[in-house]
Amino acid sequence: MGRLDGKVVFVEGALPHESVTAQILKSKTSYDTAKVVSVERDSWMRVAPRCQYFGVCGGCLMQHLASDAQVAVKQRLLEDAFGHLAGIKPEQVLAPIHGPSWGYRYRARLTVRLVPQKGGILVGFHERRSSFVADMMSCEVLPRAVSDLLVPLREMIGRMSSPTRFPQIELAVGDAVIALVLRHLDPLTEPDKTVLRAFAQSHGVQWWLQSKGPDTVCLLDEEGAVPLTYALPAFGISMPFRPTDFTQVNHQINQILVSRALSLLGATEADHVLDLFCGLGNFTLPLARGSQQVLGVEGSQALVDRAHAAASHNGVSNVAFQTSDLFTFTIESYAVLMSALGGRIDRVLIDPPREGALAVCEVLSQLEGQQRPKRIVYVSCNPATLARDAGVLEQQGGYRLKQAGVVNMFPHTGHVESIAVFE
Repeated sequence: MGRLDGKVVFVEGALPHESVTAQILKSKTSYDTAKVVSVERDSWMRVAPRCQYFGVCGGCLMQHLASDAQVAVKQRLLEDAFGHLAGIKPEQVLAPIHGPSWGYRYRARLTVRLVPQKGGILVGFHERRSSFVADMMSCEVLPRAVSDLLVPLREMIGRMSSPTRFPQIELAVGDAVIALVLRHLDPLTEPDKTVLRAFAQSHGVQWWLQSKGPDTVCLLDEEGAVPLTYALPAFGISMPFRPTDFTQVNHQINQILVSRALSLLGATEADHVLDLFCGLGNFTLPLARGSQQVLGVEGSQALVDRAHAAASHNGVSNVAFQTSDLFTFTIESYAVLMSALGGRIDRVLIDPPREGALAVCEVLSQLEGQQRPKRIVYVSCNPATLARDAGVLEQQGGYRLKQAGVVNMFPHTGHVESIAVFE
């Protein structure tokens, strides 16, 4: 952010303390938006982007900023959210969780488009500020084995019967296999299936097909299919999942995050623990390794069913799962969960989507006496809703924000994952 003749200008591609020549993109009454044309005096934080498509592809926005500086910026964003939106600050700032900056993205949704002006089929992310598909032949944030598939996928779609009827390929990388979900608008012909099987054989991938909504996703060939799993080795857990299930895009960071969250929660073998927005059981099953009893709660019955299957797969018996709408959570809802946990809830872990967990935090803030959990750990993907909910817990519920810090789950992007501890 800079000023030109007293007017605020937000400049995409510029860094603090730089002098740049910029082009105004949009002019509003109180501010302008612009993009860098050239850098006249650069920042010590500026680095050369590794990816040749940076600036065109919309997948990454921060490759020009050093990795350590990216983490610092995200930490500042989190602290500003607490201060400006809730008027609070953590008693202790946690050391950031970060890891590999390249080849980390184990989930992605790639757009497929026939563009004759660019030579045929394109497979990749959207261009920045555009619905067009970037003409990219590699990607530095995808694992190398996946990046190497971009050009072969172009060629494969070009051999299909109706190349314009395949709008999207979703990918999910497991420990033993790469799954690709092909969205197809028309029924596949037998020659199409032959092309897919040949590609799978040549590149060691597993094809799933999606004809309509997520419920239609199925394997092209079930016989001999390698299970799609990711590991949490510190807890002896192997998590089965479907390629369209929500799982963290960064497996290495997820392993660290789970260990950090459980350490901060501090559950013992005598504790009864509630895991809200539990999904497949990413935190629930590891929690069960060190607690007396754990209850995972999720709004999707399909995810709860798969969480049950994951518990059985890993031989975890001191865990249960329930379906409940956590966005309309009430005192009565909490009483039902407490009863299911034997009449007490000692600690709570919350891992909501971007909308946050306002209803949950309002209920927790109303509890009294023995009903009140001793400690709450909140994992967030949105600093704004985390700050809002933290304000409710602290100002209405009397909890203290003991610790908070960022998790760089998405290097080179503006996404800010974080973790907070309340007592």
